[in-house]
Amino acid sequence: MIIATRNNGKLKEFRDLMEAIGLDETIHSLEEYPELPEVEETGQSFEENARLKAETIAELTGEIVLADDSGLVVPSLDGEPGIYSARYSGTNATDQTNNQKLLKELAQCAPHQREAYFVSCIVVSAKGVDSLVVEGRVNGEILHEPKGLDGFGYDPLFYYEPKEKTFAQMTMAEKNELSHRGRAIQSLKQKLPIWLKENEDHEVFNNE
Repeated sequence: MIIATRNNGKLKEFRDLMEAIGLDETIHSLEEYPELPEVEETGQSFEENARLKAETIAELTGEIVLADDSGLVVPSLDGEPGIYSARYSGTNATDQTNNQKLLKELAQCAPHQREAYFVSCIVVSAKGVDSLVVEGRVNGEILHEPKGLDGFGYDPLFYYEPKEKTFAQMTMAEKNELSHRGRAIQSLKQKLPIWLKENEDHEVFNNE
């Protein structure tokens, strides 16, 4: 299975999560396929973008491909950053500039307007079969300043009240138990074996 990302933070999360369900030995990343083109995320939803990546790369490689599109949604900002989470602050966006823009946009907002949630939509695709789609979500709020040194993206600003921590203050194991990606993976854990069983006679699953 190819994980369709070159984001090392995201890849590490997927490897750790896949290890928990016994699939880590089958994992490859896009770094092993430098000849593959970048897939433009032109969809209008997390699912559309995940499908574009998974189905395009599955078509090009003939392999099983897992792609996710994930991001932060702030309802008071009309859903921003949303599907533009990774490039919220522009073409040359970094985690730091994205976080700075988010704080600026929320600067005059009331406490209840700082409510937010992370979404992860995962699509698993193989050439010639219907894709598998799962989703995970976790609610939180955006702090006034970053806290914590771990994680990536908006993790230092995303405060999860039940743990009284930001995602960046959690260990990887702690975050994986409750994160949007962790929850999507748990759904995948239940549905992937069924999907594989349904398609076991297809040639892509027997290309050894």
